[in-house]
Amino acid sequence: MSNQYAVPLREMPEAVQEFAAYKVGIQNCSVKTVSEYLLDLRTFLRYIVATRDGIDPESEEFLAIDIRDLDLGFIGSIRTTEIYAFLQYSGSVRKNLWAAKARKLVSIRMFYRYLVTKTKQLKTNPAADIESPKRKQTLPKFLTLDESLLLLDTIKKDRSSRTVVRDYAIVTLFLNCGMRVSELCGIDLTDVSRDLSSLRVTGKGAKERIIYLNEACRTALSEYLPIRFVDKNGRADTDKALFLSGQNKRISVKTVQWMVYKYLDMAGLGDRHLSVHKLRHTAATLMYQSGAVDVRVLKDILGHEQLNTTQIYTHVSSTSMEEAMSHNPLSGVKRKEKD
Repeated sequence: MSNQYAVPLREMPEAVQEFAAYKVGIQNCSVKTVSEYLLDLRTFLRYIVATRDGIDPESEEFLAIDIRDLDLGFIGSIRTTEIYAFLQYSGSVRKNLWAAKARKLVSIRMFYRYLVTKTKQLKTNPAADIESPKRKQTLPKFLTLDESLLLLDTIKKDRSSRTVVRDYAIVTLFLNCGMRVSELCGIDLTDVSRDLSSLRVTGKGAKERIIYLNEACRTALSEYLPIRFVDKNGRADTDKALFLSGQNKRISVKTVQWMVYKYLDMAGLGDRHLSVHKLRHTAATLMYQSGAVDVRVLKDILGHEQLNTTQIYTHVSSTSMEEAMSHNPLSGVKRKEKD
């Protein structure tokens, strides 16, 4: 069981092992999510041991610190000030930006919450009142409508790829549905309705949602599916996947990322620092800017838990703001010159 995580469970304290089992078995978190918790907690506990024992956190000795035998007495003795120091170290020494520091704090906070409120092995959570690192407010990068059409046209005209029909269907789903890359890779044939009107995806926290498909998505899938069934030499456990790799196995996140980068470069958009996730931003932004999609509906389409996560897409372009100003009925009113 421990081999599936980025950090083998046998290298972690017993309390952390139990925390990981709780997150997977009870809260149904993904292996990837729990692996991130384990990586963060390993670094955190090593830092506490290092600072207390006089070990330089920037040395190779730090990476060799064995934390397997840390007991509840040690874990319960960690103070809030030590967590602050760890977050400062994460930024100044490890060069973590706000997102990485915020994730580390979440990992620590959730670990202690488990020990205090779920199993009642400790009485206090030293991370409970620590504010999350401030996020630098930036607008999400996205493709304009013309750039989105250019990307799709670039894929359509590619004569060198054997998977161009598949790739076109994948990018069409991204640009129209705003799904995450992990969600797309996890789609099974049985998740797609017979009439191609909708499909089911599994998002964060193993939460399922239905995505309704528009005409572009239905057309792209109807062209791909006959090709999908041509060669069935793949392994039995991957035959159920909607999108297959060139080896007839479920397509991987890395393969999809590589494909998208390739076509962004071919479309002349490679210098924009775009990614697969930016296609999700694009879908959300274009839907909202159409004026026909309420932000609450957009929240459900994207699978966000909190509305404030979705509200970042309520930004509008400078062109839209300029047009809005010109539509003000007072825009043409000028002061009359004196006779």
